[in-house]
Amino acid sequence: PSVPRCTNRLINEKSPYLLQHAHNPVDWYPWGQEAFDKAKKENKLIFLSVGYSTCHWCHVMEEESFKNKEIGEIMNKNFVCIKVDREERPDVDKVYMTFVQATSGGGGWPMSVWLTPDLKPFAGGTYFPPDDRVYRVGFRTVLLRIADQWKENKDALLENSQKIMEALLTQAEIRGQAQESPPASKEVMATCFQQLSSSYDEEYGGFSEFPKFPTPVNLNFLFTYWALHRTTPEGARALQMALHTLKRMAYGGIHDHIGQGFHRYSTDQHWHVPHFEKMLYDQGQLAAAYARAFQISGDEFFADVAGDILLYVSRDLSDQAGGFYSAEDADSYPTATSEEKREGAFCVWAAEEIRALLPDPVEGATEGTTLGDVFMHHYGVKEEGNVSPMKDPHKELKGKNVLIVQSSLELTAAQFGLEVGRLSALLRDCRKAVTPQLVLAPQPLPEPVPVSVAYAGLMISGFAQAGATLAKEEYVSRAVQAASFLRRHLFDPTSGRLLRSCYRGKDNTVEQSAVPIQGFLEDYVFVIQALFDLYEASLDQGWLEWALQLQHVQDKLFWDPKGFAYFSSEAGDPSLLLRLKDDQDGAEPSANSVTVTNLLRAASYSGHMEWVEKAGQILAAFSERLLKIPIALPEMARASAAFHHTLKQVVVCGDPQGEDTKDLLRCVHSVFCPNKVEVTA
Repeated sequence: PSVPRCTNRLINEKSPYLLQHAHNPVDWYPWGQEAFDKAKKENKLIFLSVGYSTCHWCHVMEEESFKNKEIGEIMNKNFVCIKVDREERPDVDKVYMTFVQATSGGGGWPMSVWLTPDLKPFAGGTYFPPDDRVYRVGFRTVLLRIADQWKENKDALLENSQKIMEALLTQAEIRGQAQESPPASKEVMATCFQQLSSSYDEEYGGFSEFPKFPTPVNLNFLFTYWALHRTTPEGARALQMALHTLKRMAYGGIHDHIGQGFHRYSTDQHWHVPHFEKMLYDQGQLAAAYARAFQISGDEFFADVAGDILLYVSRDLSDQAGGFYSAEDADSYPTATSEEKREGAFCVWAAEEIRALLPDPVEGATEGTTLGDVFMHHYGVKEEGNVSPMKDPHKELKGKNVLIVQSSLELTAAQFGLEVGRLSALLRDCRKAVTPQLVLAPQPLPEPVPVSVAYAGLMISGFAQAGATLAKEEYVSRAVQAASFLRRHLFDPTSGRLLRSCYRGKDNTVEQSAVPIQGFLEDYVFVIQALFDLYEASLDQGWLEWALQLQHVQDKLFWDPKGFAYFSSEAGDPSLLLRLKDDQDGAEPSANSVTVTNLLRAASYSGHMEWVEKAGQILAAFSERLLKIPIALPEMARASAAFHHTLKQVVVCGDPQGEDTKDLLRCVHSVFCPNKVEVTA
């Protein structure tokens, strides 16, 4: 690589996302007092850019704008420019994403926000192209217009920012009243089911046209709804929606049929062309969902997909010290000699590649049939490529194919005159045959940070739940290894507090930043859930004890004693203008949603009934949203059923390591019963 022409202060950071921008001609600052003081002293506006290291559109905006010397000069002259890694500082991200979503009707990354010197937002968006386009204003134009506004209409701009903040404070407030009762679970569950049913895609599964996200929270709700309404038509429909969605996703291009794991989301209705990054939090939740689908249906297909996900995470997103990486990048080099990365380069195929890798004739098939013919037919490979130009705005996938199962095994078998069992074995051999080609291609790098604790918690739950459900000891062992990593590197036994993240240093050592970032609410919530899951999978009392200890710390740091429920961040940071309570389950369930179930489990394990009261107060605080649009909080709607039905206790007597005890546990884990806890006598 050539010697960088410029270096900014991000070179001193640990975050891989910030380090990616350390050689931009932009005078970037990390989020902190130095940048705030400069803005006030020079009376400059702040340009805040938030993203993460594996985000494709973050890479695009950097290449187009932040590496552009002329745009960099405009930014440096008129603004104090701050870069934030959302995986390091989700608190900062949530405050300004709340503003962007409220004012633009959408959100995402990269997030671009303009702030007054006292950090109040007044303009924002997501990705901007460098120059004006037919339907989109360019980044250069926006910068110059905002700089002119600050010079010409400063007072009006400041007044507007104050009004925006007041509106956001009102909008973001979530409060319960003392003695207020939680909403009726039956009504909440019925409304949530109806809203999901109305938005369901009957043909392809999922709950929107496009883009399509996996949203495991919806699937978990539907499984629970089925369990509580097994004998009704509504219950049957709930199960059908969940299982059909999981099957269509697994057949689709969002599922990496060769490299394993799931991509972030599908850009089309058919789950075909994905946004190619792979996120740890998706793998953890989907592994648990597919294992649950097997538990309910008995269909080995779902168990195989769960195993596929966990194989991918064990191989590509695992650190040798036992931790996990957050994500795998969407962009990689098409060949070892390429100079530019392309989105999805590691995951797409040209027809000639497949033919060259699979030239052998298939005995017993229609005359002249090769393995390549069978593979290409089954996975929708076309000579000209199978990606619509509409889904390829940068023409990075031209002539390439995203593998997608186009027909059933039965139809493919009939096409080539093969038996279904033989075809299944042939396709398995084909996938193995093309896998070595991936070894020759430059692989996208996983983020070199076992971060964040919250994502690791979701992945530990995935391994623990799948291990229990599928009776796979190796999955439980991997969960134990990861939990031990957290306790060793991301937990301060003196204060009892979690840290947000750690970093891979030289020689694969584990390092902290100079000033370690303390854990946020989501870190505690997902780790506590993971430790409960691990306790039930392993019956190791130590994980339960640590989880209960962390629950007490969470109560102390984040509980709102006046308005009830938990704040996303702790008090005391003057740079945070809002202390928020997440009110939506998205790619990950919201922390308060998961906490309701955590508190009920904690009370069942410990007898500490104050936690049941807290669970009810959370449900009461979110009562209006649960009654009107529970589809925004399906995980909390699911938890409301656990609150009203109370949890069943399964008491396990005997030696946890005894074979008879293990047999009994395998029996317990083979049945889907959502509102239960397991305790040892």
